[in-house]
Amino acid sequence: MFSCPNCGGNVKFDIPSQQLSCEYCHELFDPYSFENKTKDAEETPSYESDYEVTVFTCPQCGGEILSTDNAAAGFCSFCGASTILYSRISHERRPNYIIPFQKSKEDCKQAYSTMMKKAIFAPKELKDPKYIDSFRGIYMPYWAFYVTQKGPLNLSASKEYRRGDYVYTDHYKLHGDMDCYYKGLSYDASSSFSDSISEALAPYDLKGMKNFTPAYLSGFYADTADVAPSVYQKEAEITAYDQTIEQIQKVPQFAGYHIDSIGGNVSPTYLNTRTETVDSTMFPVWFMSYRKNDRVAYVTVNGQTGKVVADLPIDPKKYLLGSLLLAVPLFFVFALFFTLLPSKLLTLSAILALVTAILYTAELSSIAKKDSFSEDRGHLYKNAPDKLAEANRKIKSKAKQKSGGKKSMITIFVLIYIIMIAGFTILPLLAEVSINLPIVLWLVILIAMIVVFVIGFNKMDSIPGKQSILGYIAACVAIAVGGVITLLHPVSDLWYYGGTIFGLISVGLSIGDIIRYYNVLSTRRLPQFDKQGGDDRA
Repeated sequence: MFSCPNCGGNVKFDIPSQQLSCEYCHELFDPYSFENKTKDAEETPSYESDYEVTVFTCPQCGGEILSTDNAAAGFCSFCGASTILYSRISHERRPNYIIPFQKSKEDCKQAYSTMMKKAIFAPKELKDPKYIDSFRGIYMPYWAFYVTQKGPLNLSASKEYRRGDYVYTDHYKLHGDMDCYYKGLSYDASSSFSDSISEALAPYDLKGMKNFTPAYLSGFYADTADVAPSVYQKEAEITAYDQTIEQIQKVPQFAGYHIDSIGGNVSPTYLNTRTETVDSTMFPVWFMSYRKNDRVAYVTVNGQTGKVVADLPIDPKKYLLGSLLLAVPLFFVFALFFTLLPSKLLTLSAILALVTAILYTAELSSIAKKDSFSEDRGHLYKNAPDKLAEANRKIKSKAKQKSGGKKSMITIFVLIYIIMIAGFTILPLLAEVSINLPIVLWLVILIAMIVVFVIGFNKMDSIPGKQSILGYIAACVAIAVGGVITLLHPVSDLWYYGGTIFGLISVGLSIGDIIRYYNVLSTRRLPQFDKQGGDDRA
């Protein structure tokens, strides 16, 4: 705690003035003027590397936050529990730099409220002024990498052109000199701060960094740095490499050439990419948590730029009402301008059932990935180091991602579906074999639905909460019934309309599960930071 030299009152960092302000006499002070006053005459040289803080520990999840004040903290930012946090005095390692808060709490609340005006399906609790007032300013620890690339540049490149019916490829060697310097490629150093959130909050303007002094923390909290810089060093070098390649391709002498990666020669080390230094820093984040049952949602605001990143669950009742209000006018518009035969309606309902099942399966895969923390290397480093090496192996350069990329499950299924339909359409013509294409179409839809069901069912084991396969079963049965109706080809249209209604009911059941699991996907498991017992529902 810092005291006013004039009246002895508490002084806290004032964002508008970027100085310390006394709560009583309102005098302003330079944060660095308190630096020497925290140092005793007999203090050891450890003063240069450590500073004294109060560590608040949540009794439920074990999460820890730091503060230079000793006032009691009444709730946990990580698990959302309303409880008095345990406190103790500790010495923490001083970071090298800090970016002070530029956005006040009122700025933060205004930015969040503006975003929530567009979130029409969000639960009303997220718009409650009492909830919005619970934003807490926390300095998050980051590693800032300083990466260089110096020396001769030798790259293989190619250029394609067409002459008549032939495509020619010319191969070249690109030579030059390189002197690149990337200052402050930043990655969060906290295992409790999700990598996905920190990446979404970026970028920070590192020109705003200042030499660290504990006075900047007065009136705020800080998270602990417990992730080694080696976890992110390779990614920092790959990022520097990718950006250099992009800049090289913009050089007029190299324009139009495609830089090759034949034989895996193109790599960060190939451009003499080296990490020169790594600085520990603290970046400002306004942090708020929303807890419901055994899940928690986070709202974060970049304390320098005001950028908002939020986990936003939806209210199923609001979503259902909104869907009905949209569906009714759409129904009349389509009825006015389009006429579909009963058999086409039946087929359309089956395709909708398949598409919703695919979306449902993709959502289950995303939940399984998110809850396993397979892409959060900070969490893996602290809690599952045996899985960290596998996560690091999956790091690929942006250039490779742009050229190839990871296909989503939906894209793969759509491509397979198109290929199968095209095959069943063209092959009979080539072989002069008469095949009933509507039946083939229904068989393809049914087979695809069974594959989706098997994949989704296997994902269920890793999904929290009550599991439901009713939507899957209903979709399979609806598609099978539709296929039988198409095969029998009854005279009465009532059969087709009945099958269509059954198919739409299965779509409704699947959508209900999608909405329910979307709320699981948009929230997070309750954290347990090396804590035994407590809240075991996570």
